Amino acid sequence: VFRVYDSDNNNYLDQKELESIVNQMIRVAEYLGWDTAAIQPILMDMLADMDCDADGQISIEEFIKGGMNNIPFLVLLGMDVKVDEEGKHQWQMKHFKSQAYCNICHSALTGFHRKQGLVCIFCHFTCHERCVKRVPNSCIQTYTESKSKMKATVMDHHWVEGNCSGKCSKCNKTIKMNCLTGLHCVWCQAKVHNRCVQYMQVECSLGKHRVHILPPICITPQTAVCFNKRGGRNVREKKNSVISYDGIPMMISPLPNSQPLVVFVNPKSGGRQGAKLLNKFRYLLNPRQVFNLADAGPFPGLKFFSQIPNFRILCCGGDGTAGWILSTLDRLSSLKERPPMSILPLGTGNDLSRCLGWGGGYDGGKIEKYLIKTAESTSVAMDRWQIDCEEIDNSEECDVMPQNIMNNYFSIGVDASVALKFHLQREKNPEKFNSRFKNKLRYFEAGTSEQLAGSCKGLHNDVELICDGKKIELPPLEGIAILNIPSIYGGANIWGESEKSNKRDSADLSNAVQNIGDKKIEVVGLENSLYVGQIIAGVRQHGLRIAQCSSIEMNVKRSIPMQIDGEPWLQAPSRITIKHRNQTPMCVASSQKSKNILHFLKRGGTEV
Repeated sequence: VFRVYDSDNNNYLDQKELESIVNQMIRVAEYLGWDTAAIQPILMDMLADMDCDADGQISIEEFIKGGMNNIPFLVLLGMDVKVDEEGKHQWQMKHFKSQAYCNICHSALTGFHRKQGLVCIFCHFTCHERCVKRVPNSCIQTYTESKSKMKATVMDHHWVEGNCSGKCSKCNKTIKMNCLTGLHCVWCQAKVHNRCVQYMQVECSLGKHRVHILPPICITPQTAVCFNKRGGRNVREKKNSVISYDGIPMMISPLPNSQPLVVFVNPKSGGRQGAKLLNKFRYLLNPRQVFNLADAGPFPGLKFFSQIPNFRILCCGGDGTAGWILSTLDRLSSLKERPPMSILPLGTGNDLSRCLGWGGGYDGGKIEKYLIKTAESTSVAMDRWQIDCEEIDNSEECDVMPQNIMNNYFSIGVDASVALKFHLQREKNPEKFNSRFKNKLRYFEAGTSEQLAGSCKGLHNDVELICDGKKIELPPLEGIAILNIPSIYGGANIWGESEKSNKRDSADLSNAVQNIGDKKIEVVGLENSLYVGQIIAGVRQHGLRIAQCSSIEMNVKRSIPMQIDGEPWLQAPSRITIKHRNQTPMCVASSQKSKNILHFLKRGGTEV
């Protein structure tokens, strides 16, 4: 960090360079939603304290000495405060909307015109910035170093004092917020009066989310596991042995009747929602179950859980994030069986989460409901398709196909052209695409432009379509969509409802039913961009049904826009084949309108 701001590389930070640091910290404070009116002089004083010899500049030695143990300084720089040993707190600065008290000096938190202080992400221990150096290493353990404790199936509560609101779990009376009163258990989320804690059971039940939690008694470093003697040599037991994300060999034995949950969060999805969800899940579960996809993608988390039986995945992100995780599962050879995945949708679109009953987007409510819905969900098999593209004319300058696995849909022509125009505009001027409402207007603008330009007219003359070995005669079209799920364009069902839903394998397309696990895909024709808009608006019930089949070949005679699962590109003339790849289990939310959702889905196992 010092090198970044030392612009002249003289190993000193002068006043101009220090102002750059202050501006960075103010930007972080603004991002966190703080009142920054009085923060600048406080930050300047913080930096002045680092200038031990008072010469008006800070050397690299002074910077390291003064900054490494200054938690508020590190947080405001936007740096993660890494936990290098068990029991240490993981701090973040927080603006409290209601009264809060310091766990060290027991006085109320105030600052910068509002109640602000430091709170531990893992256990919610709270304190002033000035008190943080006196905080003991009293945070939760994420694993146990005792091999005897690992054999246990119960563990004690981890109580944190103060800042409790709501009803007491023992006497059911309100816990009053008078100074530092009440206690809460980090693992089971129980809240009790100080006087009632003696009547609570010593053993922690892990609360309503027990089925998802991998408690510390279930994880131990491999070096702490007992050794077997064979031929005079010590041989380490390797069952359920994995390497954790911090490089420690671990042995994992989940609780009986549990389905440990691994949570993947894309912090770039849904504006600021992803980053906030990270900390919420790290508090509700074992932090070793929650992974930031911006760090190293989904592979480390899946590798860590690969030997755990009956684990589940919760994907916090959009359809692209879900596809990323599913593709990573394909590469994981150590996986015993593919785990089912539920979705907490972030951002817009989210067709996969919509058709599985998880909704079109996270509304900012309590995330506990997603944990409960995941526990109550039903697992169904979903088809995944491989798309191979062989260029037959590379004389034109076109794009590279972004991916070759289809989970949701593949389309060619008018809708992909609109998506590509929007995508290119956003890449050119990303700062103009930070509003959902404005994005919708620009998408509408791109659609109107395509309607006027008519760049995909006569598509039916330039595409040869072969379904299950049979050539299909195409009517006049500007677009073709190939569907694996009954949702596209952010919730539109362009295949439509069937007249007789009980005829699953009907040769009559008017009776053909969509099913995400029947190893079949649906082909729909689109007349033009106006036609697509009418389907999205509900003016038209569905597109033109062309076929329902198990394999597809397409010969495309000219360069034309295409898209896979919302990722558009310009494809050169090519020969495209679509065939079934595998199936993966997905979780269907039980609290949605099950009849409407399960109409499209089929129960069953997975084919890997």
